[in-house]
Amino acid sequence: MKKDYYMYPAIFCYDKDGISISFPDLSGCISCASTDEEALYMAKDSLGLYLVCAEEDGDILPTPSKLNEIVLKPNERAVLVEVNMPLFRLTVENSAVKKTLTIPKWLNDFAEKNKVNFSQVLQHALKEYLQLNK
Repeated sequence: MKKDYYMYPAIFCYDKDGISISFPDLSGCISCASTDEEALYMAKDSLGLYLVCAEEDGDILPTPSKLNEIVLKPNERAVLVEVNMPLFRLTVENSAVKKTLTIPKWLNDFAEKNKVNFSQVLQHALKEYLQLNK
């Protein structure tokens, strides 16, 4: 079941070359940053993307660990990271996807000469073809 908000603990590991970010409950959900501010942003971004993919795959998400139960090394700090999923899902759904297509050279030349925005025309044509403009 999709939820509107998730909150998972992240571990910030401070090293000479930056901050490594991991989530003890979510294997493979990792990131890195140079500053605390960037680490918080990257943690939220990686958590949101991980959760969107997990939702799409139908994965069962584990219960988040409690901060006071996480064992840390001296150079680590635990941080709670919250994600507003409706906003994150919308961002992911509206992200641009690059497509490669093939058209005749003469058509490409004529379109470029007339300053055609290929992306705009393709979007319009797909919406019309799929009857999404109604």
